[in-house]
Amino acid sequence: MNQSLGIQLPVDARETIDYVEDNVRMQRSILPGGIRVITETVPSYRSVSLGMWIGTGSRDEVEGTFGSTHFLEHLLFKGTAGRSSVEIAERTDYLGGSFNAATSKQYTYYYGHVFEEDLDNSIELLMDMVIRASLDEKDMEMERGVILEELAMYNDDASEVASEKMPPLVFGDHPLSRPVGGTKESVQALEHASLVEHYRKRYTPQELVVAAAGAVDHEKLCERVLYYAHLFGWNVEDGVAAKRSDIGHPLRAQDGSAQFYERHVEQASVLLSMPGVSLDDGRRSALFSLSMILGGGTSSRLFQKIREERGLAYTTYAYPISYREGGMFSLYGACSPENAGEVATLMSQTLREIATEGISADEHESAFRRIRADLVFEGERISSRMSRLGTADTVRGRYVTRNQLIEQARNVTSDNIVEMAKFLIEQPRSLVIVGPDAARKYIDAEI
Repeated sequence: MNQSLGIQLPVDARETIDYVEDNVRMQRSILPGGIRVITETVPSYRSVSLGMWIGTGSRDEVEGTFGSTHFLEHLLFKGTAGRSSVEIAERTDYLGGSFNAATSKQYTYYYGHVFEEDLDNSIELLMDMVIRASLDEKDMEMERGVILEELAMYNDDASEVASEKMPPLVFGDHPLSRPVGGTKESVQALEHASLVEHYRKRYTPQELVVAAAGAVDHEKLCERVLYYAHLFGWNVEDGVAAKRSDIGHPLRAQDGSAQFYERHVEQASVLLSMPGVSLDDGRRSALFSLSMILGGGTSSRLFQKIREERGLAYTTYAYPISYREGGMFSLYGACSPENAGEVATLMSQTLREIATEGISADEHESAFRRIRADLVFEGERISSRMSRLGTADTVRGRYVTRNQLIEQARNVTSDNIVEMAKFLIEQPRSLVIVGPDAARKYIDAEI
């Protein structure tokens, strides 16, 4: 993708950015203190999706704070200087919408979806949680057990284990290789003082992005956000610049390797991965098209070759992951242990066939039509609109419109897709198999 494509969102913008597409108005302002507010006003909507985004994820943790970003996601619901955890729960239920939070490698966000008339109450609640979290040590000890149970749950899921174990094989010891929730050991070792220090350092006006989509008035939202920032004790002065996390050192491809992890499950999870492309790589649209052709639907090559023609797996697909520092491309299959080796080999062979033999005109057109459908249908979900705004300002620094993305997908040629397949097949490939011990011997499958 051309880095100039889209609406730039500089952290030092002095004026409100204002853009209209398909009768939807996108606006972005930087408030005193560096708080960024970005909105999409959608005519005829009666509800609003609101998110408080902090530009800190697991990649931003330092020694002694591993796992703290996800830990804070839990603790912000446990109480503030003015509310108990019960009062927070009662308030979210009373507002009648849905409230939750999520942590990633690059950011954390707290969000709600409510009726238009309840927006102000939602702003007040979420900003109270973000700014005045009590972070009580007793609550931390209680929640430590909950988080350890959560990690244990994921550790029982073979596909989750495969997804967690793969990044270090592809990225080495890069911060993006860390598991989002930390490890059992890091969660057990995390000290209260380190958690509080991480919160105070990262939960600041300069790091906050307030994103909202739907029945929202941008100027009024800015006014209320600033009001509650003052009310809850933030020092929000003019002249303070917003802050976006720096790009870390580039992801460096490791030599391909293979790992087996035993789990007492019925099916083996087979994950084949290789270095991909970054968020701003001009080939990213071609990668999306390739992903669709390879493993994006029931007509995809993986689905047809592995499931329909051979009956080796019920589930198989492909997917890209992109960060500012680089990316990863993965192929996945869930199958009986005795089929693990053949599934791994077929995934690699299928990618190689596209690189050497090309794709058909029908595959090319079908990939575009599915990408277009995903973009348009996503735009009809208000929470997706809010999420795109939040990630645009928190991570990317620019907002690419749906029409631009559709046009970009339309401009991808068959040659672009084949060149992307050639690039991927030349990268070092890593294999992770998670499942019963019977699948262990297939870790040496030809990939």
